[in-house]
Amino acid sequence: MTLILPAPAKLNLFLHINGRRRDGYHELQTLFQFLDFGDELTFTLRQGGEITLEPGLPDVPEDDNLILRASRLLKAKAGRTVPGVSITLTKRLPMGGGLGGGSSDAATALLGLNHLWALNFSLEELAELGLTLGADVPVFIRGFAAFGEGIGEKLTATQPPEDWFVVLKPPCNVNTGLIFSQQGLTRDTPRIKIAPAFEGDALRYRNDCEDIVCRLYPEVKQSLEWLSKFGPARLTGTGACIFGRFPTESKAQNVWASKPSGITGFVAKGVNLSPLHRKLTELR
Repeated sequence: MTLILPAPAKLNLFLHINGRRRDGYHELQTLFQFLDFGDELTFTLRQGGEITLEPGLPDVPEDDNLILRASRLLKAKAGRTVPGVSITLTKRLPMGGGLGGGSSDAATALLGLNHLWALNFSLEELAELGLTLGADVPVFIRGFAAFGEGIGEKLTATQPPEDWFVVLKPPCNVNTGLIFSQQGLTRDTPRIKIAPAFEGDALRYRNDCEDIVCRLYPEVKQSLEWLSKFGPARLTGTGACIFGRFPTESKAQNVWASKPSGITGFVAKGVNLSPLHRKLTELR
């Protein structure tokens, strides 16, 4: 049996850092929305119990690969013999872009193998497992646009406008650990109530990482300044990707067509139900 599933990108429509915990993690508030664009995973059941992935990711050791880690965790949680599986990754999302590519791939592995192996674990159980892999994994497992709190794992469903986005990847890779270690990073943004985050334009809020990233990575600053000429633009996560929101696909495509050379990216529609969950619903 072969199963092909999407691993969609996400955007942080805003990102506020409210404080730092004793364990070193940061308390935050953010608004997640999915995009109808991302990676793709193909699962093929095989004889024996081996789990393989092709191709591997450059500079990522096998033991650190989130797809393999997720698959092996689920196999261990199954508590019984399950078939082997060959996983093929079609990588479209840039690594280190703030789009959640690795977390999304891990979530797709958990949900896809839960389906193929007929394990019947609940979304709650899979989200708890996913949280051990990364703070963003639960939002991809639950599959709805959400207001996130805590380290991003406390999720409340919401319905931001499903507009079109131009997403740009400047020619640099942002080190997340470096950003969160900076002394000048804003860590005391007052908490907002959930309701205001759902009303009006989420882009009127900010990304607290943006100033630090722009200072350390001039390529991000230049791209942000260019995209801001066409309307509000924002860093997603800790970057390096930035995005601008547009009401129609044609307006987004017109901006995309005029982008500076040397910058990659894509145009995609914001969606409040994950394309992964839409596909799994069709299979049931």
